[in-house]
Amino acid sequence: MNMISNHLPTEELQALDAAHHMHPFTAGADLARKGARVITRAKGVTLTDSNGVDILDGMAGLWCVNIGYGRDSIAEVAARQLKELPYYNTFFQTTHVPAIALAQKLAEMAPGDLNHVFYASGGSDANDTNVRLVRHYWAAKGKPEKKVIISRRNAYHGSTMAGASLGGMQPMHAQGGLPIADIVHIGQPNWWAEGGDMSPEEFGLARARELEAKIAELGEDKVAAFIAEPIQGAGGVIIPPSTYWPEIQRICDAHEILLIADEVICGFGRTGNMFGSQTYDIRPDIMTIAKGLSSGYAPIGGSLVSDEVANTVAEAGDFNHGYTYSGHPVSCAVALENLRIIEDEKLVENVSTHTGPYLAEKWAQLADHPLVGEAKIVGFMGSLAMTPDKASRAAFAAGAGTAGLICRDHCFANQLVMRHVGDRMIIAPPLILQKSDVDTLIERAVKSLDQTHAKLKAEGLMVAA
Repeated sequence: MNMISNHLPTEELQALDAAHHMHPFTAGADLARKGARVITRAKGVTLTDSNGVDILDGMAGLWCVNIGYGRDSIAEVAARQLKELPYYNTFFQTTHVPAIALAQKLAEMAPGDLNHVFYASGGSDANDTNVRLVRHYWAAKGKPEKKVIISRRNAYHGSTMAGASLGGMQPMHAQGGLPIADIVHIGQPNWWAEGGDMSPEEFGLARARELEAKIAELGEDKVAAFIAEPIQGAGGVIIPPSTYWPEIQRICDAHEILLIADEVICGFGRTGNMFGSQTYDIRPDIMTIAKGLSSGYAPIGGSLVSDEVANTVAEAGDFNHGYTYSGHPVSCAVALENLRIIEDEKLVENVSTHTGPYLAEKWAQLADHPLVGEAKIVGFMGSLAMTPDKASRAAFAAGAGTAGLICRDHCFANQLVMRHVGDRMIIAPPLILQKSDVDTLIERAVKSLDQTHAKLKAEGLMVAA
C-alpha cells in the first residue's frame, strides 16, 4: 500500500512545498523564504506539526472541523462507501442513496420550508449556484430583468468569480476584474469600526436601511436577492447589533426580493443553534451550506432552497447548471455520519448551554486587557478588536494588520491557532471544546496579547491613526 507519510525532515518538506505548491491567499515568495508550517496529524482539538509540537486549533481548521479531528467512524463510513459506490454523478435523471439520504436529512434539519438541496463541492461554488438560481427563478416568474444581487462590503462568500464578486473584500476585487456585472454592495454592520457617535442599535438600523435605499435606487423590478452571513466570519467575526437582522428581514418581506443566508461558517452549531438563521430569526429563501456539513472531512457544500423557489425552477424545464461532484457519494456519506455525531453527542447544546457560556464569560474578560477595545462572542465565534485607544475606538497609525500579524505570530509560537483579520483576532474552535480546553485557549491568548502589547510599545506602535 502506498502511504503518504512524513518521511522527510521539515526543511526538506518545506523546500518541496515551496518548489511545487501554490498556496491560497499567500504571497508565495515570502512563504518560500520563511517555510510553511507542516501539519502531520490531529486529534480532538489538537494539531501536531512535523517537529512534534502540539497546537490548540482555535479556528477548527478553516471554521469547519466542528466535531474535532480523528473520528474513526467517519473513516469507516468513507471506506465502506468507497468500496460500494466510490462515484456516480447525479446528472441525466440519475441519483444514488447517499445523495437521497442526505437531502432528506437536511430538509428535516433546516428551518422553515427549506426542503430542497442543490449540491456543490463547497461554499464558493454553492454561492455560484445561488447567482444562477435566483436569476433563473425570476426569469421563470416572467421577470428576467430582476438580476441584481445586493451584498455587503467586507462580506465573504467564496473565492470563485461569482463568490468573490458577491463578497465585499477589496483585495479580492482588485485582482481578476471583479465584481462581475449586476452585483452591488452596501455597508456592513460593524459598529466598532464604523459606528461613529451612534449607539449600536441606531447604527444597526441605519446599516440595514441602506438595503432599502439601494433597492429604491436600483428599482425593485431590477433586484433579485440580498445575500449576507448571519455573522460575518472572514470579515473579522462582525456580530451585528440587535436591531440589524429584524430590519433586514422587514425590508426583504416588504420588497419582492429573495433573502440568501450564507451559513457556510455559522451553520451546524457554531452560533449555539443548528443554523445562524435560527439565532437571529432570519427566514431565508436560500441558505448556503458547507464547512460544518462534513466538518471538513470531505469536500461538500450546497444550497438549501425553499419550496417556492425549488418548485418554480422545477416547472421551468432544465436548470442548465451542475458540477461533476454534485452530491458525491463519499462526501454525502461522510456528511451524514458527521450530522449523526453532532446530534448524538449534543454538540449544539454544548455550545448553547455548557461550554459556550463558559467560553463567553472568559472571552468577555479579555476586554480588560490594555490592548483590547472590544471582546465579542456568539456561540463558538469570537473576536477581539485591538486598539491603541479604547475610548475613541481608534485604529493603529501603522496601518491595519500591523498589530494583528504580530499577535498571530505570537499565538503560533504559544501553540495556539488564532487568526487575525486586520487588527481583529478571531476564534472559531471545534464544538467539542471542553472547559479545560477553554482555560488553555484563554491562557495562551492572554500570553500572546501581553507579548504583542509589549512589542507594540517597545517599537512605538501604540499610536492612534
